[in-house]
Amino acid sequence: MSGKRNVVFSNEEFYHVFNRTTANEQVFVRKKETRKALDLLSFYKFEQTLRFSFFNRLQDEEKTIYWARLGEKNPIVDIYAYALMPNHFHLLLKQRKEKGIQSLLSNFQNSFAKYFNIKNKRFGALFQRPFKAKHISTDDELLHISRYIHLNPVTSHIMNYEDLKKSNLTSFPFYLIKKKSFVDTDFIIKIIGSYNKYEKFVANQIDYQRKLNKIKHLLLE
Repeated sequence: MSGKRNVVFSNEEFYHVFNRTTANEQVFVRKKETRKALDLLSFYKFEQTLRFSFFNRLQDEEKTIYWARLGEKNPIVDIYAYALMPNHFHLLLKQRKEKGIQSLLSNFQNSFAKYFNIKNKRFGALFQRPFKAKHISTDDELLHISRYIHLNPVTSHIMNYEDLKKSNLTSFPFYLIKKKSFVDTDFIIKIIGSYNKYEKFVANQIDYQRKLNKIKHLLLE
């Protein structure tokens, strides 16, 4: 896929970001691939001085020191939600630094593609270019897009709702209990009021279907 993206990324603004694999390649299926993708998102949400492949070669003590230093920096993006589907992914992001979203997506996609291609003796581009993005302008849109992202595996019939609450294919489990992670849950929880209220908001799939028209201009599939 080629072409010019018509979205301008601005600092402190929110975006629904989406991309699909070329030829609908099934990539986010096995646990190792899922874990690699999440490690890369966690790593590249910060501006880096080395690639993830080099970081992985460090000794455990060196990794701990490196992560501690990263924790003292501000991220280039905040990640509010994600969903890893077999042949595509969704991200809900806020840009914190200039070109932060482009940097995250470039590093994430290139690093994962290199890992996947080597592992599967595959050649060529893995993800379509350019990735798609929509600007989110209101808190209400932010809430509904987060729910849409989290429910993707359920509405696609990959898993049921109870399994969704335990699966790392989306960031939804982080919204069920306060737990430190690379996903920032505080902002959305503050909007809706509590973790319990957010769970009920996501579980209310009838309301979700009814409200979908409110955000259809923000959907990218």
